[in-house]
Amino acid sequence: MQLMSRRRLLGSAALVAAAAVSGRTSSAATSNATPTLPARGTFVIRNAYVMTMDEAGDLADADVHVANGAIVAVGQKLKAPGDSVIDGHGMIVLPGLVETHWHMWNTLLRSMSGDKPETGYFKTTALLGQKFEPGDMYQGTRLACAEAINNGITHVHDWCHNIRGPAYAEADLKALRESGLRARFSYGWSQGMPNSQVMDLAELKHLREDWSKLSPDGLITLGFAWRGQGGNNPATAIPAEVSKQEIDAARQLGLPITVHASGSRPVIGQIDAIAKAGLLKNDMQIIHADKATPDEIKAVADAGASISISPYTELRIGFGLPQTAKFLEAGIPVGLSVDTVELSGNADMFGIMKITQNVENGISESEFKLTARRVLQLATSEGARSMGIGDKTGSLKPGKRADLIMVDTRGINLGVFGDPAHMLVTAVEPANVDTVVIDGRILKRHGTLTALDIDGIAADAAAANAALRKRANWS
Repeated sequence: MQLMSRRRLLGSAALVAAAAVSGRTSSAATSNATPTLPARGTFVIRNAYVMTMDEAGDLADADVHVANGAIVAVGQKLKAPGDSVIDGHGMIVLPGLVETHWHMWNTLLRSMSGDKPETGYFKTTALLGQKFEPGDMYQGTRLACAEAINNGITHVHDWCHNIRGPAYAEADLKALRESGLRARFSYGWSQGMPNSQVMDLAELKHLREDWSKLSPDGLITLGFAWRGQGGNNPATAIPAEVSKQEIDAARQLGLPITVHASGSRPVIGQIDAIAKAGLLKNDMQIIHADKATPDEIKAVADAGASISISPYTELRIGFGLPQTAKFLEAGIPVGLSVDTVELSGNADMFGIMKITQNVENGISESEFKLTARRVLQLATSEGARSMGIGDKTGSLKPGKRADLIMVDTRGINLGVFGDPAHMLVTAVEPANVDTVVIDGRILKRHGTLTALDIDGIAADAAAANAALRKRANWS
């Protein structure tokens, strides 16, 4: 893979060409201009039902004071003279939802996984992924970012496994920066890359060296999307020397590592093989782990690693059922994942919470095995812990960053106020999310995004999808 100079990378000239091919351009795609994010406000939310997801518990008729991007205080009748007031009547205020594994770039392929082998997820992703241009990465990830904010997600794990050159990574990062989301960007390989070929580790090193320029406010962190020993083609293993070279490079750079591994069943990868190779450590996130054996679960727990589950996509693709309760009983940090809307169709974290509880209770044949409150923790405080950011977000606590959402309980799908955790897990929909605050910036208010043009984003994505299909001769 030929390296592009850093100046050319940051210039993102390829975005202009890709947008022109799409047949419709937006100002962000053509001028490289960054949408103006709102300033980090100073305000107090008053008289809301506040779920801290911390030791303070739930507080009725309570306030949350925010200043300079941080939570200043949480409690009743807080003193904040002169600060702007947001009315919290009828609202549940809780930490923003923490997403832990999402192939955001292929949001451009929403619902395109077909019903026969030749149009299944892996083949569709590989074929169309090889036809992506940098502008397509931007359009797909930008669409995902807008959906995330609209749905109450304040942190995403952007698992980017179609980096075909430096401009592709920059296009993806540009979309993240413009959105205002808190994120981890995990650098991966390119679709269709031979298993015998080593990833572009030189470019990974360049990104690491330039990271303070790419994310000057620290909202986006860098991680490594490792292929493991199977990559996306379970039929042919990645040579051990290639796999080890990649993970060693990431660890030398001090990056958190994430890998798909369903367990002992030969789908994507085997946890046992990773453990026996001495590569399973506390810097690693295991994705799926549906078929993990008791020994593999113990190995993950002993290593201090975390697990990300994505029940909608795991069911849709036929991987099996998540072993949520077993992971939690082993003390493993667990987070919830959108994975890919190419399979799931949308990024509804409330729906993901609901199916997580229902699947586990169905497996256990118990209405009470996994409670709504515990599932809500997976989407907030526990999810943040699994991503190593529990000191920054995941709960409403003075000193933490101000990542929070307000859910309006007066919608027709709600209307009565029962147990708030039950409401959030079983009844709430993204349409009930009234306000989204990320790092003190109000990015959604009264049900409308404040910085991103959703009509333009959707139209640009549709045009890019049409142009991609044409290039790929995809009907």
